[in-house]
Order: sequence, then structure tokens, then C-alpha cells
Amino acid sequence: MMRLNSVLHGFVLNTLVVCANLAQGGELMLLDFETELGPHATTDAKVERIAVEGGSALRVATGHMQPWPGVTLKAPQGRWDLADCREVLVDLHNTSDARLAVFCRVDNPGADGKQHCVTGSLELEPGKRGVLHVDLRRTSDSRLDGKLFGMRGYPVAVGGPGTIDAANVTQVLLFVSKPDRDWQFEADRVRAAGRYIAPNASIHDAEPYFPLIDTFGQYKHKTWPGKVLSLDDLQSRPKTEARDLEEHPGPVEWDSYGGWARGPQYKTTGFFRVEKHQNKWWLVDPDGHLFWSHGIDCVRMVDATPVEEREAWFEDFPGSKPEFQAFLSRSRALKGHYADRSPQCFSFAAANLFRKYGSDWKNEYADVIHRRLRSWGLNTIANWSDEGVRLMRRTPYTDTISSGRTPMIEGSEGYWGKFPDVFDGSFARNLRAAMDNHRGRSAGDPWCVGYFSDNEMSWGDEMSLAIATLKSPPQQAAKREFVGDLKAKYEEIGKLNAAWGTSYPSWDELLNRREAPDRAKAGSDLKAFYSRLAERYFSGVRDAIRSVAPQQLYLGCRFAWVNDRAAAAAAKYCDVVSYNLYRSSVADFRFNGGADVPLIIGEFHFGALDRGMFHTGLVSVPDQAERAKTYRDYVQGAARHPQFVGTHWFQYQDEPTTGRVYDEENYQIGFVDIADTPYAEMIAASREVGEQLYRTRIAD
Repeated sequence: MMRLNSVLHGFVLNTLVVCANLAQGGELMLLDFETELGPHATTDAKVERIAVEGGSALRVATGHMQPWPGVTLKAPQGRWDLADCREVLVDLHNTSDARLAVFCRVDNPGADGKQHCVTGSLELEPGKRGVLHVDLRRTSDSRLDGKLFGMRGYPVAVGGPGTIDAANVTQVLLFVSKPDRDWQFEADRVRAAGRYIAPNASIHDAEPYFPLIDTFGQYKHKTWPGKVLSLDDLQSRPKTEARDLEEHPGPVEWDSYGGWARGPQYKTTGFFRVEKHQNKWWLVDPDGHLFWSHGIDCVRMVDATPVEEREAWFEDFPGSKPEFQAFLSRSRALKGHYADRSPQCFSFAAANLFRKYGSDWKNEYADVIHRRLRSWGLNTIANWSDEGVRLMRRTPYTDTISSGRTPMIEGSEGYWGKFPDVFDGSFARNLRAAMDNHRGRSAGDPWCVGYFSDNEMSWGDEMSLAIATLKSPPQQAAKREFVGDLKAKYEEIGKLNAAWGTSYPSWDELLNRREAPDRAKAGSDLKAFYSRLAERYFSGVRDAIRSVAPQQLYLGCRFAWVNDRAAAAAAKYCDVVSYNLYRSSVADFRFNGGADVPLIIGEFHFGALDRGMFHTGLVSVPDQAERAKTYRDYVQGAARHPQFVGTHWFQYQDEPTTGRVYDEENYQIGFVDIADTPYAEMIAASREVGEQLYRTRIAD
């Protein structure tokens, strides 16, 4: 790490170094607090330099009389030039007694909290340390005055709200937001890091800008490594790739399932199961070999993009030709411009496979997929993948079931929708019907690792679903169950009123009312019912799986937002507890369910804007080289973790450049692009991970 010391107020001025050094992983120190505190101002806060292990830090003690109490730290010579840098980092330590979110704002002249500044934040548990990241964003999405729509990300324009001129940074602010109490935290080493790479899709790339998408579904106005330039180019690629796959057949230490053939031999059961070996959790494959699930989601899921109202966007549109009519469809949208409509859509991904592999592309491509996965060091076809590919039984896979049309708890809410009413009689019936549909397919299939259920459900906090139940109508099955529990505990409504500070005249009135009680006074009852509801969900799914596929694993519900109570319920009934963890690392992940159980990551990804796409996905990196490095580090960090038994990347192919119909996502998150071209950097990283997988896992 590059770390320079300045004799002026303990600050290091970036004018003394060249940010190009950051390309080699260096950092540019802005403030290190090693000598006297430089120019600064406070708002409802007190600051002081303190001694810490290894040097000094800045202690910030805020009040709560102002909306954003904290400290402004000014550039000693008026500005920092961070033009070549990607982000600002701050080392933080939460020295308060509760969870705290600290914000960092990086300013240009004239910053007001909305314009001419960028902000990042970090939440820390009491006593914990972490690094706050602030993206030095130079560009903002442009919709060309409404001519572009229906996407999550757009071609960029320089400047605009939420952007900054990184060459003229005048100060950084550290603060808390609208506190209702005093807080304290420590900051150390404010620094710039990373190599800035501008997005390669801009509204200034061409005039006229329309059409912007070529016949292969690619961004038209730029080129990049791997871009398909013609039909002949596309059709020449299978032969080239076939030679590569022959030269890289896959890890030599793997058995037919992808388990560790050269590792310890366990009992052969014919199905996947979990075991603990040398204090680490593992899957064990049907042949009795230790198995760690290195997988990928959405294999051969050829997403479609809306073309309705967008006719001018596409050059030489394939959907207008008879041979491509099969790739036109109408699909219902959940969110965004087309919400609750079924617009005309087209799958460029499927059309490209047809052009690349011919009329028998489905069979040809399925074979290619299995050869690719083995060659790339991947041993699991994970969630949302094509059943035809899975049931070829050449690569282990996971399957999923849904609670289906179970009535929802009306008072609940969440990003993907409401929570199912697990006390409604249809809940168990729907789960059993879902499993019955897998008879003769994945149920009883040795190649099927097990089943996930639903996905990224709205678990809220440890009282939320109980409160949602009380806010539901009287006919809600869960509400009747909850009121029944309260009757059994309190017997008389007056006793409940005394405990909750309420004035219900009768139990029927409680059933009919739809407001939330006082969380503090009703908290113990709300938490108890929440646990009962959560356990009802997980036990119900487990029982449905056991009834049809008794030898296969229940892999949990892929938590995205979860509290300790829900996680504990999952630990009690799942064979493996699953999380979708969109972050840069899981090496230090701590399970919040209070038990030592096997865990699996159902989704994670990283994306960049250097290959003609408009959105990075949920975790951004500057380019494909960094994407590959971050992938390798993430998976190897999980492989070293004693509880994780696998990671599943989301997803196999980039989403459509102009957004998938369901929710407008257009993320650069694939192992292959829209034209089925593998990202060379990702493939190299995946192969390296696969080759080293079991040695990485077994190491102390």
C-alpha cells in the first residue's frame, strides 16, 4: 500500500503523487490524523485527535440538535485532484453502544447536499470497524428527455445530480443523519483508491443516436473485446470455443458430480447430504465424496426485452423476419414503464443462439453448456435454470418450489410483494402440489442437490409480520390464529389491555380492528407470534419436500432481508440455510440465526460498464479485470468459511441491454454476453477457482 506522510497538518496532498499508481492497487492518502488536526469545522459535534493502535485517529462526538451533526474536513491547500481515482475510503470504528450509520459526503465548490457532491454511508454494529466507500461518480443516467425508458440503467451523460468533478474536491464531511440521541465514532485514514474507468456507453457517442441497438441486441455505438461484428463472426465462434473446451476439460480432481474424488471417502447414499469434516460443513455427493457447490443461476434462461413503443431503437430488427417469429412473445411486467401490461417482446439471446448453432440450437447449446460448466470449474446448475438442461443429468442442479397462490397476509409489504399466510389451509396444499409436480423429474433424482423455496421474502424485523397480521382483515387466517394465541394466554381481554396499554372492549373487536399496537408494550407477544409464523413457514416447506423427495435437501428460502428470529427458524428446519449476499466479500460473514449450520449463497454478482452495457447490477466494479478478481476473492473467501457449502452466481448470461420485461433489469452480470460470448476474464477466474476449490476448502 502506498502511504505517504506530510509535514503539513498530517495531510498528504495528492499533488505529490500520480493517481496512475492506483492501477497497481495503491491508495492516495488524503487525511491520516497523525499530527495536528488541519482546517475543519463542526456542526453540533466535538472532535479530537486520539491515540489508537498504530497511530492516531479522529474521534467525533455528535449531539442531536441538528439534522446532520458532524465534522467538515477541508483540503489543506484548497482542493484535491482525484481525477484518476474511483472512490474515497474512510476507516471507521463505531464506539457507541448501538448500531450506527455514518455518512461521508465528498464536495465540490457550491455543494449543498444534493448538487456538486456525492455521498456514501456505512452501518456498523457497536464496537465494530469497517470501511466506508464513496463512489466518485462523474456521470449520471440520461433518458434523452424521455426518449429512453423501461430500463434500470441508461447511457450516461457527464455531470448531473449525484455526480462530482473529481479533479476539484474541496472537502469531506463525516456525519450522522437526523439522530434522536448523541453518537460517537472514530475515523482514520481518509484516502482515495481505485482506478477510474469511464462507462463506455454515452449519449454523446453518435448523432443521430437512434437506433442504438444492433441486430444482435448489442449497444451499437461502441466496440469492445469480444463484441460480435457480423453474422459470419458469430457463426465462426463455436469451432474456436470447441478447441478451447478440449484444451480445458475441467478439474482433474473431480468425480462425475464435481465432488472431490481424491478427498476423503464417506458412505455412499446415492443422494446429496450434508456432513461436517474437520470443523467445516460440506455437501457430500451421491458417490460419498466431499462436494462444494460452485454454481451459476439462470442457465439458458433467454430473457426477452420489450420492443413495443421502441421500434426506432433497433437496427435491422430480427423480429420483423419470418425465421425469428418464434422469439417474439408477450410477457407481463411487474414494475416500471410497462407495469401490469404485456408488451410485445423479443429475445435477442435466443435469436443469437439460433443464428449461432442452427435450427437444433436447443439441443446443441445444452451440450455446450454442460461442457462449458465443467471446463469453467463449475459443478452446479443453480436456481431459475432451464429444466431441459438440468434433466440431462450431467451436472448437479438445484430446484425450487413456491407457496404459489396461497393468500397473502394483507397487512404485510415488501419489494417483491406480501408474505404468504402460512396458517391458511391452502399453504400446505400448494406446497404439496408444487412438490407433486416434480415427481418423475427432480424428485428422487440423484443429480438434484435439493430445493429452495420462494425467494427473497419480506421478513422485515422481528415484529413486522405479527404487526402485519394485526393490520389485516378479520377473515385472515393468521390473524385468527394470533388472536387465538392471545386468548389462550390472557383469557380475559382486560388482561391483554393491561399488558398492551389498549382498550379493546372484546376479543371480537381486536379481531376487527386493523391498527398496530405499541411495539414496546406488545413486543413479547409480537415476537412470539413472529417466531411461530416463521417456524410454520419453514416446517411446512420441509414437510412438503420430505413427503415427495425424502432423501433430498431443503436449501432454505434465499434470504435477502432477514432478522435473527427468522434466521433461527430457518436453522431449525432447513438442511442448509441460504442467503443472497450482494457484497464484495463474505469471508467474515456471521450467521445471525444462533446456530452452527451449513449455509449456501444463492445469489451474488459484480458488473462493470466497460463492455457496452448500461447498468452494473447490484455490486459495481470498474472493469472486467476487477470483476474477475473480485469474483475469485469472493468465492475463495466463502470456500474458506467453515459454514458455507457453496456459492451460486447470478446469472449465466447478461440481461438484455434494453431491460428484461419483468422488472426492467439490464445488468452486466453474465458469464456470457447477449450474443453468447464468454467473458474471458471471468472464465479464467472461474477455472482458477475450480482447480483450487477443494485445496482452498480443506486448508486451515
